[in-house]
Amino acid sequence: MTEKKTTTPANNQFAPAVSPVTSTVIHTSDEGLHTGETTIATQGENMPAWYARPQDVAAPLPVVIVVQEIFGVHEHIKDVCRRLAHLGYLAVAPELYFRQGCPNEYDEISALLRDLVSKVPDAQVLADLDHVASWAGKHHGDLHRLFVTGFCWGGRISWLYAAHNPQLKAAVAWYGRLVGAHTLTSPQHPVDVTANLSAPVLGLYGGKDDGIPLDSVETMRQALRAANAKAEIVVYPEAGHAFNADYRPSYHQASAQDGWERMLAWFTAYDKGAK
Repeated sequence: MTEKKTTTPANNQFAPAVSPVTSTVIHTSDEGLHTGETTIATQGENMPAWYARPQDVAAPLPVVIVVQEIFGVHEHIKDVCRRLAHLGYLAVAPELYFRQGCPNEYDEISALLRDLVSKVPDAQVLADLDHVASWAGKHHGDLHRLFVTGFCWGGRISWLYAAHNPQLKAAVAWYGRLVGAHTLTSPQHPVDVTANLSAPVLGLYGGKDDGIPLDSVETMRQALRAANAKAEIVVYPEAGHAFNADYRPSYHQASAQDGWERMLAWFTAYDKGAK
């Protein structure tokens, strides 16, 4: 396992499709942490990933799989991992597009979505996440305390993973799409799997999100009620899409901070190993 120390991030450590980076960007120190790149064996290949965990902790750690935005595992996702590691988690963010291409090769969001993101099959992603969990269990992680969170594209995947892996204890989905067209790569969406949720899910959404209209959020709420699923959706009226992305103009500090506290409380509520 290769470990690398991080430094103050430059703009080129973020995805080209969202440049330039705003002045609100947050950088969390890696002091007291083990952080770095690694590879995870999955489906006959080695998947790149980035992890962060506390130093000098003997007991197995609760695990949070951090699922990337459409922009891959860039500096913002790494910083989310560092924030979680400072709170005592092993956080790991896998590069889930690695077979299909690299997000850093795209400088336009439309091209990134069309030529890369749309080609990544959900089934492949969910199987890869299972291998991430297995890796974590062999690298200081406690799989009895397994959680997932994801942002944008990763928010949608977090809903799906909560219906896929019965070992998962809880999930938090940040502004992940809930409904959509059914395709070969995306045969189901969160609204289609509510009856199969085996882990409680907290969904965090923006009331001004043009890409995820409030009627789709209400459709999801109705589906969750019909399935008697253990889930909650919080809508922040003043926030748009990507309100936790502190490196973008979409960042809405009050909503992001409240969402972060709700996420931590959600994990704690379903962490049976916490003392």
